[in-house]
Amino acid sequence: MMVYLDFEKPVAALEARILELQDAARESDVDAGAEIAKLRVKADKQLKDTYANLTAWQKTQVARHPERPHFKHYTEAMFEDFMPLAGDRAFGDDQAIIGGLGRLNGRRVMVIGHEKGDDTQSRLRHNFGMGKPEGYRKAIRLMELADRFGIPVVSLVDTSGAFPGIQAEERGQAEAIARSTEKCLELGVPMIACIVGEGGSGGAVALAAADRILMFQYAVYSVISPEGCASILWRTGDKAADAAQAMKAVTGASVVDGKYVYIRGLGERYSSTSLNGAEVPSADPDRRAVQMDLFPAELIDAIVTSKTFTPDRPGNFSGGNVDIRTKTMPDARTLAVSFGTSFNSQTTGKSFLTYAGGTDWLGRDDGSRQIPGELQAKTIPARSTATDSEIGRL
Repeated sequence: MMVYLDFEKPVAALEARILELQDAARESDVDAGAEIAKLRVKADKQLKDTYANLTAWQKTQVARHPERPHFKHYTEAMFEDFMPLAGDRAFGDDQAIIGGLGRLNGRRVMVIGHEKGDDTQSRLRHNFGMGKPEGYRKAIRLMELADRFGIPVVSLVDTSGAFPGIQAEERGQAEAIARSTEKCLELGVPMIACIVGEGGSGGAVALAAADRILMFQYAVYSVISPEGCASILWRTGDKAADAAQAMKAVTGASVVDGKYVYIRGLGERYSSTSLNGAEVPSADPDRRAVQMDLFPAELIDAIVTSKTFTPDRPGNFSGGNVDIRTKTMPDARTLAVSFGTSFNSQTTGKSFLTYAGGTDWLGRDDGSRQIPGELQAKTIPARSTATDSEIGRL
């Protein structure tokens, strides 16, 4: 049975209606194909419109969706010959953090990640993906093993944070997280981290301090969970939605209107865009932020966001920079054509003084702006020779 989130209830209602019609059609000779097709189109549009305008809290809910793929699903689908390696060789084995050897496209890699579980029993066994000290020390052991044999490391991050229990603190939770982060940074082999769901607090950073960090579209990566932030600011977790919205404006990059990238939630005057290091002006005269949908995805190699000034940043850096880095050689020929329309709520449909020009909207004058023939026939003498009476007659 499919699970729907609270804000997906309109879509759930349409899907339920579709199932009812399908059941009715099977039990009788009534042809409901046309009606089902209309409802399917309506449901798809409703789902698309809903996900195009998600709030920060709704994105957090999607990142925590119970039917979202977890570590075991990725290892089954992506990695061949995956062999899990258990234990930290000091205390025990933590099922919240799993790692082992596998093959990705024929190449041996070390895979490490959080596992939340997909039902009540497995979630309890994996502690809802909240790692304990022995889990992070296991990750350190596996990274050292990969470094020793020259094996690249891939981490799949999906946790609300490290386990905050008393026993975890007694076993050195903070030290284990710090050591794991340090090990990520000092690895001599490539490391790629993927935020596949929820990346919360140091529990996520401990496995994500990599050479390259990737994030799924509806994933979140923050220094603290919204509930934790709300409990600190308002002494209650009921304001998690407010905390998520506030954190959106602080922690990293956000996308506005589906195409404008803001750093730390800072808008126009603070965010700048560059293409391979060269500053790019906005195509919109009313905005400074550059529309990201102008760049074909097939030509982009990486998008790097900077929140701290360094000597290689532009001189007008004022809080955030988005650097679009293109591929040295495109993988394939690309041709894209787009068409768009817009309107101005202050002028479109309003009554203004106008004239009978008919083709100005095409950028071409149809003759309505020409100087009247009577004026073209008159020649005004030079000021040095014309008299006041002559000028008056003109």
